[in-house]
Amino acid sequence: MNATDQGTDAERRSRAATELERLRPALALDAERCLGRAEAVGFLARLDRWFADVHVPVEALYGSEVVEGLVRGALCAAAERPVALREVDRRREIDPGWFQHQSMIGYVAYTDRFAGTLDGVAGRLDHLAELGVTYLHLMPLLAPRAGENDGGYAVADYRAVDPRLGTMDDLEHLAARLRERGMSLCVDMVVNHTAREHRWARGWLAGEPEFDGFYLSFPDRTLPDAHEATIVDVFPHEAPGSFTRVPGKGWVWTTFFDYQWDLDWTNPRVFAAMLGEILWLANRGVEIFRLDAVPFMGKRLGTTCMNQPEVHDIVQALHALVKLAAPATVFKAEAIVAPDDLVGYLGAHERYRPECELAYHNQLMVLLWSGIATKDARLAVQSLRRLRPIPAETSWATYVRCHDDIGWAVSDEDARAAGYDQFAHRDFLNAFFSGEFPLSFARGARFGENPETGDARMSGTTAALCGITDARDRDDPNALEAAVRRFVLLHAVTFAWGGVPLVYMGDELAQGNDTSYVDDPALAADNRWMHRPYFDEAAAAHRHDPGTVEGRVFGWMHALASTRASLPALHAAGESAVLPVDSPHVLAWRRRHPRSGNFVGMVNFAERAVSIDPRTLDGLGVLETVLSSDGPPLVHQGRLVLPGLGFVWLAQP
Repeated sequence: MNATDQGTDAERRSRAATELERLRPALALDAERCLGRAEAVGFLARLDRWFADVHVPVEALYGSEVVEGLVRGALCAAAERPVALREVDRRREIDPGWFQHQSMIGYVAYTDRFAGTLDGVAGRLDHLAELGVTYLHLMPLLAPRAGENDGGYAVADYRAVDPRLGTMDDLEHLAARLRERGMSLCVDMVVNHTAREHRWARGWLAGEPEFDGFYLSFPDRTLPDAHEATIVDVFPHEAPGSFTRVPGKGWVWTTFFDYQWDLDWTNPRVFAAMLGEILWLANRGVEIFRLDAVPFMGKRLGTTCMNQPEVHDIVQALHALVKLAAPATVFKAEAIVAPDDLVGYLGAHERYRPECELAYHNQLMVLLWSGIATKDARLAVQSLRRLRPIPAETSWATYVRCHDDIGWAVSDEDARAAGYDQFAHRDFLNAFFSGEFPLSFARGARFGENPETGDARMSGTTAALCGITDARDRDDPNALEAAVRRFVLLHAVTFAWGGVPLVYMGDELAQGNDTSYVDDPALAADNRWMHRPYFDEAAAAHRHDPGTVEGRVFGWMHALASTRASLPALHAAGESAVLPVDSPHVLAWRRRHPRSGNFVGMVNFAERAVSIDPRTLDGLGVLETVLSSDGPPLVHQGRLVLPGLGFVWLAQP
């Protein structure tokens, strides 16, 4: 990457303005020829809006001479954009915060495990509509390599669908069906690497000039050894090391598995090629791109090779160019990194730099499970108070569980402030949620345990980790009641913290661990498949029966979604603020909307009732209960009482 001094921000933007002035007349003529007068006006308006966000990072990465070709590539993609998607573009340009609306609810699923095929997914849209889903994330579905493929993240062809799931025509048809119902399609875009079978990799191996320099490789172990002294070994047990010997190419950088080759993002042709794939998929109807493994794209000797400055340049430039061609599209960062590093992917730098509109709030998820295990909210209060705010144009994706394992990302600073030893607390959480800790109700399993350090992450469905599975197996109604309350409490936070709540498939039916993965040799070594169950038709048949666990859980999920949709204060553009309370068991937070006023959410992690000083709510106006696990909170001896494992949502009328 270009490491030369690019001057001050003002100087960089001045050069961008000069370059735009030079390019605009010719681009205006070409845009009108390609798009027609009305569409050309829109494209040029977007060019004025986004050009600096293209030019500044691209100049830093590759030099300014690359900019014109990239902009013209975006113009070509805009010209190829179907009419139906241009109509979506117009709506989204008027309402750029469409993804932040309080009615936005995400649902995450593997296509085959949810419905068999993409055609099958189209047949389950009524189920999603019942839940209030407006955003469907289908886990990796682009054509992977045959055999081991890291759960689909070893992509062999970005322009084809895994043939077991359907075809690209099927995906395009599903995207259209979703749009008809007001739902947006999210697809994984693996940007750090490709499968070694990808056309780019095969061309690079064959020495084709078009693919020269597409992948990172070294002739001997000198630099790989130097890099491995500081980088993190992602899968130390399953795939130790970060480099693989490839005949004819030396040591190829393979951050994850030996069949996933890291792209060399210092090469501008890699940037242009990946941009082309994203724009092609956007024109098939993909509206949200989950950028997988995005923190790993920048490599610098002597660092962890994560979250490097050039990564943010790459994402900013990709984002701006996609906005030129397909303004209805948004990016979601798959960046499971420290909170202070994470906010950068949402543009929270010293000066706002548009990058991704969405990022996973991994910290909130970890803190919620910690609260469930300890019955204590102090770590959550400490960590969430300290988290840097994100730009109003962006949103968190909040979630209780996802397809991946849970890594206990707790900083030493926050652990100490809450009275914990960071490493001892991680050990406790692993023991608790694996069921090894005395009196634990959880039925999870350790994943990726490092035999040298003892560190591990956690696998298991929400129902298994919060005690539903254990209580059902023991036929213990009291334990089951507590477990369901834990389940609801967790979602009461993710649905109201602020952002876009995501529901992982099967959670709405309280599905437990699926151990059938051990019978498949391709999956048996990866216990994360236990929390990626197949959709349970029998459980779904009970979703409207409040006398069943499935009915209770589904009913609560529906209530949370429908109530959330009615509360403007839960629009994601607002800011969440932790409220000070005098109980260590309670997490309380406030949201504010300029028209509807204040919203307050409170949860009690303890299994017994606790009370707080009602003066916590002073200055927030008259608040009424809009949803609660136990009805409006009671006042006893001048204190506000929260039932054990209870929650309450309060809002101004």
